[in-house]
Amino acid sequence: MRKIKIAPGEYYHIYNRENTRQPIFLDNRDRARFLFLILYFQSPITVHSIGNHITHFLKHRVFELRKTFKIIASRNIELIMFTLMPNHFHLGLKEIQEGGISRYMQKILNAYTKYFNTKYKTSGHLFQGPYQAVHMENNTQLLHLSAYIHKNPKKIKEWSNKIDQYPWSSYQDYVKKNRWNELLKPEIILEQFNSKINYKKFIKTSTAKEDK
Repeated sequence: MRKIKIAPGEYYHIYNRENTRQPIFLDNRDRARFLFLILYFQSPITVHSIGNHITHFLKHRVFELRKTFKIIASRNIELIMFTLMPNHFHLGLKEIQEGGISRYMQKILNAYTKYFNTKYKTSGHLFQGPYQAVHMENNTQLLHLSAYIHKNPKKIKEWSNKIDQYPWSSYQDYVKKNRWNELLKPEIILEQFNSKINYKKFIKTSTAKEDK
């Protein structure tokens, strides 16, 4: 049983890694697949032909899905921030409906594990047990989480000095244009800064450290 109670209206740090600390994303199609899942599984609405959406994204760098409005209107959680790393991921989520995060994460992890095992002809558990959840008890913790998640790509050599360009993180959506519109909800963080430039300065000076 999970040690913390997840309640509507509260914010949480959700994370998990590969079962043996090996990569869970072997190419950009894998990353795009997981990105699609965390964006579009916020709602119980069923999405078909996911592979076609991934192919379109890899070609045009945008997802085109007519159900987007319906997903926004009926979602169980709000995606606040994210970063996909080679062998793990970090999400900042707000619970909207009772049990929303639980259902959301179950759908994502099951769908991605099935995809990964089929593609790479493997079997069994991909992730290191159940996802981990940490409740953000106050605004200071939430701001620290934002810095922690967005600074994670610093440990990737080719991105260490340009994390605001890392495509598999929401950081560029905070300091540039939000690529996902209402599917990503950064306002709880950004409204605390006078400008995106000031948020970027906050990230640069934050003491939050990336994963070791």
